[in-house]
Amino acid sequence: MKRKDVGTAFITRVDYPNKGRFTIEETGEQGIVKNTIPGQTVRFRVYKKHGGLIYGNRLEVTEPSPLETRAPLCDNFGLCGGCLYQTMPYASQLEMKVEQMQRLLSDVLSEDTLFDGIKASPHELEYRNKLDLSFGDAVAGGPLTLGMHKMATRYTVLDADSCVLAHPDLRAILKEVRAFCAEEKLPHYNKLSHIGFLRYLMLRRSETSGEILMVLAASSQMEVDFSPLVDRLLALPLAGSFAGIFHAVDDRYADALIADEVRCLYGRDYFYESLLGLRFKVTLFSFFQTNTKGAEVLYDTVRSYVRQSRAETAGEKPVLYDLYCGTGTIAQIMAEESSRVYGIELVEEAVEAARRNAELNGLTNCTFLSGDVFETLPQIPEKPDYVILDPPREGVHEKALRKILDYGISDMVYISCKASSFAENMRYLKKQGWKIRRYTLVDMFPETQHIETVCLLSQQFYSTNSDLRHSNFFLSIKGSESGPYSKRFL
Repeated sequence: MKRKDVGTAFITRVDYPNKGRFTIEETGEQGIVKNTIPGQTVRFRVYKKHGGLIYGNRLEVTEPSPLETRAPLCDNFGLCGGCLYQTMPYASQLEMKVEQMQRLLSDVLSEDTLFDGIKASPHELEYRNKLDLSFGDAVAGGPLTLGMHKMATRYTVLDADSCVLAHPDLRAILKEVRAFCAEEKLPHYNKLSHIGFLRYLMLRRSETSGEILMVLAASSQMEVDFSPLVDRLLALPLAGSFAGIFHAVDDRYADALIADEVRCLYGRDYFYESLLGLRFKVTLFSFFQTNTKGAEVLYDTVRSYVRQSRAETAGEKPVLYDLYCGTGTIAQIMAEESSRVYGIELVEEAVEAARRNAELNGLTNCTFLSGDVFETLPQIPEKPDYVILDPPREGVHEKALRKILDYGISDMVYISCKASSFAENMRYLKKQGWKIRRYTLVDMFPETQHIETVCLLSQQFYSTNSDLRHSNFFLSIKGSESGPYSKRFL
């Protein structure tokens, strides 16, 4: 096949992250089509050939997979590309993610590596505490829409009224905002001409209190009285309530909410969220994990790995580094386990939030520094006894890894939101004598291709009681539904 050719493929398996594999029987050619499910038959158009592989864009699913045993949960399934696996039972999604990760990590695991299973999200649906929505249209010049971009498009926006990842309160709010803007005939911002008004709607909800923050972002090309909208929003019969409603002025060309000015229409610009007994102040634009209950599972897993490896050394409370610490949630959760915790984060706003939250929780042994990890490490007056790495999607730069290893630590925990970057880092660490002692998968994003990986890394393996040993194919699926799953498509 050559570029722009259209073909049909049977997807034999899906590799991380969401790479559907196929082989054309007649020619023996192999290829990849994203946004697919194992066992589907799809039509695709070739967009490139590289390394002996065909790369195609999915055009349509001509035959569903035997794994798709439930009806779509959302009106936009197959269109927005956000919830690719929602026609699969949740248990099947988890098993597929396990298989994907074990294939991906196979060259960095050893025979002695312990796999502690995959931990399900406490909520399969309605788990997102933050939505970033765009104004636009589904058809050029058509009615105003408010929601997600259509898959593989830049300008088409689909209404998110039926998004199953969002709490009903958030869906009710977006409908009311869209209705008001349509009634007022407010034009959406055109990304090509840079003419128009409405740009984005950001919604945040506290899992703890049900309080909601809203930011409507628009250009400065119009002045609109939003007080009638505020009255309509406050009158909605919500399960929770509004903490604050804001109007942001955004004239940047970037396709992201970057506020030049923020105007308060109602209330305050923060609410509080609780994680593992600690309290965190969440503001309009501060980072916070989008699955609150899933974050508790993730952080508790990290804490249990640190506790285990520290118990075996029988030492005093360690000096702990939390690198790429964000708003310092992990650092603060580990504060009780440590004599001193140092967090480093590049984003200054996140560091300020970390300091405020540490004060809020009465933690006096946490210090947060802003800067690049490699450049900032020398500023810390104490060497670490233990390191936790939670890098962004691109992973840890090799020069930063070298600096960390120079401290002579024997254990660390690595949290990865993009396992392919972790695998690349681990190949380097393996050459330096490091091994994955044990690892856990945490599903923070049901219905999607994303997965968090938590790994306990050591320079050497410790003896492990036989009753704690797990097979590499052991599954621990808590809170998931049971159902048949065919290994044929893995």
